[in-house]
Amino acid sequence: MSLLHTYPGGVWAMDFEFHPQRGMEGNPILPVCMVAHNIVTNQAIRIWQDELLTLKNAPFPTNSSAIAIAYYASAEIGCFIALGWPIPVNVLDLYTEFRCCTNGIPPISGNGLIGAMTHFGIPHIDSDEKTAMRDLILSQGPWSKTERNDILDYCESDVIALGKLLAVMEPHIDMPRALLRGEYMAAAAKMESTGIPIDLTILVKIKDRWESIQDELIALFDKNFGVYEGRSFKSARWENYLVTAGIPWLRLPSGALDMSDDTFREMSRSYPQIAPIQELRYSLSKMRLATLTVGEDGRNRYMLSAFRSKTGRNQPSNSKSIFGPATWMRGLIKPAKGFGIAYVDWSQQEFGIAAALSNDLNMKKAYASGDPYLAFAIQSGAVPPDATKKSHKAEREQFKACVLAVQYGMGPANLALRINQPVARARQLLDLHRTAYRTFWKWSDNCLNEAVLGGKLWTNFGWQIQVNDKLNDRSLRNFPMQAHGAEMLRIACILLNRAGIKICAPIHDAILIEAPIEELDFVIEQTQQLMREASRIVLWDFELESDVKVVTYPQRYMDDRGLTMWNTVMELIGENKHE
Repeated sequence: MSLLHTYPGGVWAMDFEFHPQRGMEGNPILPVCMVAHNIVTNQAIRIWQDELLTLKNAPFPTNSSAIAIAYYASAEIGCFIALGWPIPVNVLDLYTEFRCCTNGIPPISGNGLIGAMTHFGIPHIDSDEKTAMRDLILSQGPWSKTERNDILDYCESDVIALGKLLAVMEPHIDMPRALLRGEYMAAAAKMESTGIPIDLTILVKIKDRWESIQDELIALFDKNFGVYEGRSFKSARWENYLVTAGIPWLRLPSGALDMSDDTFREMSRSYPQIAPIQELRYSLSKMRLATLTVGEDGRNRYMLSAFRSKTGRNQPSNSKSIFGPATWMRGLIKPAKGFGIAYVDWSQQEFGIAAALSNDLNMKKAYASGDPYLAFAIQSGAVPPDATKKSHKAEREQFKACVLAVQYGMGPANLALRINQPVARARQLLDLHRTAYRTFWKWSDNCLNEAVLGGKLWTNFGWQIQVNDKLNDRSLRNFPMQAHGAEMLRIACILLNRAGIKICAPIHDAILIEAPIEELDFVIEQTQQLMREASRIVLWDFELESDVKVVTYPQRYMDDRGLTMWNTVMELIGENKHE
């Protein structure tokens, strides 16, 4: 049945124009105007800011009898939140549905509204005109009467476009799964509005002294490496250091050292002595403190960029999110007085997902043991049945590296470097994985065959990817784990949002929540319960556990990998170290 005949309260295409309060990115948003059309009756509503701010509810039905249509709905729902309006029960986001039906085959004009209209051959306004109107809106006014009408007309043009787009997209929309994706976009809007609590005082101090801090950090951390020339990292000096230290390193097909951030990150785990230079290098090359979007109230707000990645995961800007820059910067996360935060992440999520989807009984047993890495070693006969993490630490680390290598699609050569062992040992570990988890590998082979022969893969909740020449075997094999992990996170956020739990942000396979200190333990328990429920929903009743990191005022969040760098920076600006 067509959407037009399913909702007696109407099918409402809607769009807002808005800008951040006082023009400062990171502040809550301020709606400028709204236009909505009832696609069934052609009723049109145009409302300017002064009237919008007086309304207690949306000027159209938002209960279960109606459905709200938007393009990138988290922006529109963010305006509902800013205005204090009840959020629509049913949200259909044509952006998420366009991403789903074209995922893997990028549209020639991008994934924006113009890109979708171009893809389906629908006439649209010129992109330069769209940019000019956005600039006018972001100027924050005051606007003349003519400019107000121009902004309303521009907003209405997007609403008219939504109606046309719905007409051609409806046959491609997977209901009711599309409504689940729409509800996640509403939850994303709530998270984007909430943001992460930041120690604004310390952030300002670091910003004020960042230029001199960089030079002081190089002087302190590079003295044992000698790889910097001024503020420039020199690859030739790094190669000399590696030879002297006897550290093997990944190389590109050209023979040059692989200098990617991922390689530095991975190698620093195997060779902790290079962790300081890895953290320093990333800090100096990637960190732009001016782009970290922290509002005047000390909340780090940024667009989650939901469904942006091929696997359907969020893909926020690394320069705007506090979880994007170097790990030591996470020490800026600090709950307000009387509050606490908890970082709740699924334990070995990808391993558990692989076990459940493949129905590999050995893999399921390994996950259920609580330590799948040690269980893998026991199942392979490499350690005795009574082995513990403490008694067989070295063996466990090698088998852990093997599990992660399988997840990342590493070959024997790269795994050998990771564990600092001969390639023959790495190959042996990978063979043991194939022997211990035969059912998983048969399932993985079948997924790859389905992708190549059928042309696409999909999740239990309908997120799909179409195969193209740029997708390699590793990406296709890893898609089911990553994409189902994304589904799990979305469902968990929806459940937490329904329960009224305050989510600061989702971070890959984790959720950062916030609550008054006296309620925090209960909220954590509730969060873990709902995350278990989300895993059962996605994985056919197979349950994943979660770990928790709790921080209460006046403590601050700290990643152990960045502790040394954080303490050094605090010394440089005259602040106390983190104990």
